[in-house]
Amino acid sequence: MKPLIIAEAGVNHNGSIEMALRMVDAAAHAGADFVKFQTFKANKLVTASSRTAEYQKENCNADNQLEMLKGLELPEEAFRSIARHCKKSGIGFLSTPFDLESIEFLASLDMKYMKIPSGEITNLPYLRAIARTKIPVIMSTGMSTLADVENALQILYDGGYYRNDITILHCTTQYPTNYKDVNLKAMLTLREAFGVNVGYSDHTKGIEVPLAATALGASVIEKHFTLDKSLPGPDHVASLDPDELKQMVSGIRHVAMSLGSAIKRVTSAERENITVARKSIVAAKDIKKGDIFTEDNLTVKRPGSGISPMRWDEVIGRSASRHFNTDDLIEI
Repeated sequence: MKPLIIAEAGVNHNGSIEMALRMVDAAAHAGADFVKFQTFKANKLVTASSRTAEYQKENCNADNQLEMLKGLELPEEAFRSIARHCKKSGIGFLSTPFDLESIEFLASLDMKYMKIPSGEITNLPYLRAIARTKIPVIMSTGMSTLADVENALQILYDGGYYRNDITILHCTTQYPTNYKDVNLKAMLTLREAFGVNVGYSDHTKGIEVPLAATALGASVIEKHFTLDKSLPGPDHVASLDPDELKQMVSGIRHVAMSLGSAIKRVTSAERENITVARKSIVAAKDIKKGDIFTEDNLTVKRPGSGISPMRWDEVIGRSASRHFNTDDLIEI
């Protein structure tokens, strides 16, 4: 099964609807299944005194979260326009809500999934509001313990969700994430612990880890992208550019295709190579009719269209039924 690929536009539109629409086009061109944004009312998300994270301070030269987020906020009508543009462009629209009002608004846009970000996994009123939408959930688990994840899942279950309604994404909430902090095997722990579909939300630089997550069986891959890594903003530096996004999508598709089934078998593509690559028992020298086949007058060479070398002991000691020239395939 090929994983769903979510191209995370996030707030990399820098508050511009025009840039957001261009990001939709870039994600569609790259072949992603969904492009995802972030919907919030800045004054409902943070207090006036909230400080920025170190990576936000470094990338935005901002100390105050509220002021930073106000510049990245889009009005509801912008998201309606983005959703319409996604439909025209042939890519699914998603957006992560960060407050109760945004949950209610996004539920009206007929999204296929509701995305719970890592920061809201311990927000009981938020999780209950998500559960009331009855929209299938994709939940990131950055900064979380197994107990945090279990508690969040229980709230969703209490709200009427079943395991197959939920996909959990392993995630490390650091932008960018150092490879040593990825701990990708934890994705498998989540699957074993909770019996739900699992995936991976990536914040590393490059595309290697999403490919590895695909090989480990991720059903969803989420990755930030930007139109230009040099733009000001909190997430551009840890994002892929459009060409890299296209490479990642192609790589994920190839890895997923290569996984195949768990059955070890001869494929139709390689069957025709058996006679070319394998060997047969052949005459190592001229052998006269009636001569005894020995280790001295027999050898093994390509092609594999004669007697298999696995029957070597069966052939040794028999007498030649006819004359064989050097390199002739032996017959018995």
